[in-house]
Amino acid sequence: RSGCVIVRDRQILVTGYVGSPIGMAHCDDVGHQLKQVVHEDGSVTTHCMRTVHAEQNAICQAAKLGISLYESTLYCRMTPCRTCAMLIINCGIKRVVCEKKYHAGKESEEMFKICNVHLEYICEDVLQYEKQ
Repeated sequence: RSGCVIVRDRQILVTGYVGSPIGMAHCDDVGHQLKQVVHEDGSVTTHCMRTVHAEQNAICQAAKLGISLYESTLYCRMTPCRTCAMLIINCGIKRVVCEKKYHAGKESEEMFKICNVHLEYICEDVLQYEKQ
């Protein structure tokens, strides 16, 4: 379970949470739609293909409501995944504050550094999902 809040000037702009696309059953109710992913190094991980990440949902809410996220701060549970990091960068979000590190978040950390998105961690603990 994960959530996201995006703010600017101490005002909440939008929120998001991990869940299924609107109109689809939630994984908590019907189970996860899991798929194995084989990586270049040969490692295999399992991911839910129905899940929309909290960051993605928050960004979608901003788009629906016509809210600019430029120069805002995003608060989330862990390092955003690569796809979320790219969306964060392209929205113009300038600061990301995470509760913990994500075990597969190194690529996102590198992208944020290159693109001048300030990344902060509340603690240095690493979050590892089962089967990943």
